[in-house]
Amino acid sequence: MPIHLRAEPTDYAPAVLVPGDPKRSRYIAEHIFDPGARLVNEERGELGFTGTFRGKPISVQSVGMGGASVAIYYTELARHLGAKRIVRVGTAGGLASGLKMGDTVVAVSATCDDPIGGILTDGEAHAPTATYRLVELAARTAREQGATVHVGPIVTSALFYDHRQGIMKRWKERGHLAVEMEAAILYTLGPILGFEALCLCTISDMIEETGESERISDEELKAGVDRMMSVACEVATAEL
Repeated sequence: MPIHLRAEPTDYAPAVLVPGDPKRSRYIAEHIFDPGARLVNEERGELGFTGTFRGKPISVQSVGMGGASVAIYYTELARHLGAKRIVRVGTAGGLASGLKMGDTVVAVSATCDDPIGGILTDGEAHAPTATYRLVELAARTAREQGATVHVGPIVTSALFYDHRQGIMKRWKERGHLAVEMEAAILYTLGPILGFEALCLCTISDMIEETGESERISDEELKAGVDRMMSVACEVATAEL
C-alpha cells in the first residue's frame, strides 16, 4: 500500500482525473460521475473517489499544488495503483491574446519552469508533451460540446507569486497560452512510468504582461470548470 494514497490497486480505475483541490475531487465524484461513487482515499485530506461515468470505470484523486506534491501522487497512482491514463483537470492563468475567462485550454506541451522536472530527468533536456491522441480527442470533444477551446503549449511554474520582472511577457511572446503549476510534471512522468497523460485547464484569470491579473467570477468559473469536466470524463474513459 502506498504511503500517501492508502488504498489497494483494485480501489482505483485505470483512468484517473487529478484536480489539485480536494473539494473539486468531491464535486466531480458527486456531480459529474454517475451516482454512487465511493471514497477510496482521504489520507492527508487528499480525497479520492472511484465510480463510473456513463457506465465506464473512472476515478478522481486530488493531488495538491506544485511539482513536489503532484509528483508523489502521479507516481503512486501509476506505480502502485494501476493508473494507465491520468488527466489533469485544473485552472490556469491566461497569457495569450484571444483567451477569455472560462475558456478551455488543451495543453499539447508544458515548458517546465520548475526544478522538479530536472530532478526527474537527471538534468537532461526533455520536452514534456501530452499523449497526442488524447489531445486530438479532447479538442474535438470540447468543440462538439460547444466549449471555446485553445490548443497549444503552456508553462508549468514552480511559483504562484512570481516576482521576476517581465516573465509573463516573455512567456507570452514565446507562444505560451497559459501558466499553471503541474502539467509538465505529469507530462514528464507519463513516459517514465508508462501512462497516458493529458492536461485540461479552465482559464480562471487573465494575466497582464506586468504580472497583474483579473480574476473570473465564481459563477463563470463553475460554468467553465463544468464544461471542462465533461470533456475530461469523456476523454478519460474513451477506448482509443
